[in-house]
Amino acid sequence: MASKQGYGPDLRKYVDKHLLIRLNAKRKIAGLLIGYDHFMNIVLDKAIEHVGKETKEIGKCMIRGNSVIMWECLDKI
Repeated sequence: MASKQGYGPDLRKYVDKHLLIRLNAKRKIAGLLIGYDHFMNIVLDKAIEHVGKETKEIGKCMIRGNSVIMWECLDKI
């Protein structure tokens, strides 16, 4: 059954691909997409947070869908 807002995001073709996620508060996280749900909550592995010119290795992380502003696939599809 579909929700009132329609169908969730179809990110199947991006699983096991590297994504750059732009979040609110001018944050960016890049990593390997290993999971997602219909709310666009995203699970990244080997994640790296980019803060200004500095980078910080995070490892595995979960990102809430409502904090995602934009995402970009860094690998060729």
